[in-house]
Formats: sequence, C-alpha cells, structure tokens
Amino acid sequence: MGLLIDGEWHDQWYDTKKHGGEFVRESAQLRDWVTADGSEGPDGQPGRLAEPNRYHLYVSLACPWAHRALIMRHLKGLDDVIGTSHVSPLMLDQGWSYNQEEGSSGDPINGVSYHRELYTLTDPHYTGRVTVPALWDKTAGNIVSNESADLLRMFNGAFDDITGNRLDFYPADLRETIDAVNADVYDHINNGVYKSGFATDQAVYEKHVTALFDALDRMEARLDEQRYLAGEWLTEADIRLFTTLIRFDAVYHGHFKCNIRRIEDYPNLSNYVRELYQWPGVKETVNLDHIKRHYYYSHDNINPTRIVPKGPALDLERPHDRERLPGQGIREKA
Repeated sequence: MGLLIDGEWHDQWYDTKKHGGEFVRESAQLRDWVTADGSEGPDGQPGRLAEPNRYHLYVSLACPWAHRALIMRHLKGLDDVIGTSHVSPLMLDQGWSYNQEEGSSGDPINGVSYHRELYTLTDPHYTGRVTVPALWDKTAGNIVSNESADLLRMFNGAFDDITGNRLDFYPADLRETIDAVNADVYDHINNGVYKSGFATDQAVYEKHVTALFDALDRMEARLDEQRYLAGEWLTEADIRLFTTLIRFDAVYHGHFKCNIRRIEDYPNLSNYVRELYQWPGVKETVNLDHIKRHYYYSHDNINPTRIVPKGPALDLERPHDRERLPGQGIREKA
C-alpha cells in the first residue's frame, strides 16, 4: 500500500507508530459530483453532467469500498451506462496494477499499467494514497471522485432520467436513520476491521476489536426487530454493511484477528448476508478468490508467508429466514 508524494510513487505502509499504534485512514481528496443537469453537488461540490458512456468506474473486486459502488451500479441499472475495469487482486510494491496475468481486466480506457497513473493524469503533483474506487470522466480526462460514499449517492440519482430506473436507496424520510446507521457501521465495522487488523499496539487492537464486536452485536439486535437496517426497505446502509460482512469470515476473522465470533455465529447477520448475496445480481459482484488473494498475499507485514488459506467453507446459497420479518424490497421514487 503505497502513496504518491508530489506525483512520485513511494512504497510506504501506514505510519501507525506516529499515531500510537493506530491505523488512521486518509480522507478522499477528489470529490466532484455527477448530477442530472451538471449543477453542483449537495454540499456545493463542482458538478458534472450525467451522460451515458461518459464515465468509467475503476475498482478492485477485493476492496469493500469499491464493492459498494459495483453493487449500486448494478441495482440502479447502470451496467450499460458506466463501464468498469478492475485491478489485479495483488497489491504489491507498485500498488494496484492492471496486470491481466494476475487477474486484472486491464484498462481499455487509458491503457495504464498501474492505478496510480490515473491519479497523476488527474494531477501530475498529486499527494496522497492511491485508492479504489475511482470514477473516471472520459470527456474531461480525469478522476471525478474517489469517495465511495459519494458515488453511491450519485449512482442513486444522477442517471435516473437516462435509465428510467426509479429505485431509491436513500429515501428522504429515512435519511436521518440511514445517516445514523452509516456513521456507526463505518466507524466501528467498515473501518473497525482495519483499525483492528492494522493496529501495531496490543491495547489499540483490543480497543478496536471490542468496539467492532459491540457494533456487530448492535446490528444483530437491530436485525432481530426489522428486516433491513433502516426498516422495511433495503437502502444504501445495507449495501455498506454487506460488503464488510461478506468478507468477514473469509478474511477479517483470521487475517485481521477479528476472531471473537464469526458472522456465521450470528443468527440474524448470517441470514441477512445470505439474503443480500442472493438478491438478483449481487452475487455476481462477489469474488472470493480476489478477496482472499488480495488480503492474504498483499499484506505481507501481517502474513509474511503469503499463504492463502483454502477455507472457510461458506454456503451462501442456502436458504435464509428474513421473510419472517416484514420487508418491501426497494422503495421507488415518486
């Protein structure tokens, strides 16, 4: 996991020593916004016009943050509107690569060999981590956004007039609930597995792994009373939690030492994961081979032998019990 400093690549791991053994995630820096009419984003971000085949989504099939965007792209009917490319699962000393021999799709848009080149094409003096997902603007020739949370909201609304897809994963009357759940899930679960796994101090690790399982316990209790995180409707909150849960037993439980319990040990969470996995089109976005190879092979400071485990055996196709709770699927916009 390297970074660019004034446009130059440095193979440099996170400086946890600087933060007392804590992993601190860098905030996304590229935050333009695609809107239906090209107007500015919801918080005044520079706007770009939603047009078919103007944008291209660069992802890793291993990365949970990129996975969110892939799922939303499919559920919103954008497969024929926004193309995709994925990196190799092996993130080595040169960072994310488009080496097709290692399982990448290659990059048919810009022909780059390494993901970092998209950042220097955007800004030759870019300084920061080189992350996925990244939404590329083929007309402007640069990255629109590398913030997955923003991409979910853009995909949810900007292209509706083009696709005719009126599904709403961020309904106005549920936004307060969704935002509150997202904040808890992001801090303690989505990022909590990384704060546990990348910690380099015992006390820091124990603090974060305890907070992680406390949050999983809260989600388990929540899902005992309602089918989805915001109630009877599937929303972006569910997508954001799912991409961590689907990786948990295969990777985070062992590799990141998040081993107090498995997701399989939670009756509600395990059934919930299977329901979402079985949602039409979602399982096609899940690539457990890329997920396991990325984490176990790329993080040689955590797994120096780079041996990728064969297990666990996960039967994600077996029936779930979520029908016992009322649920209406996905809300449509008025």
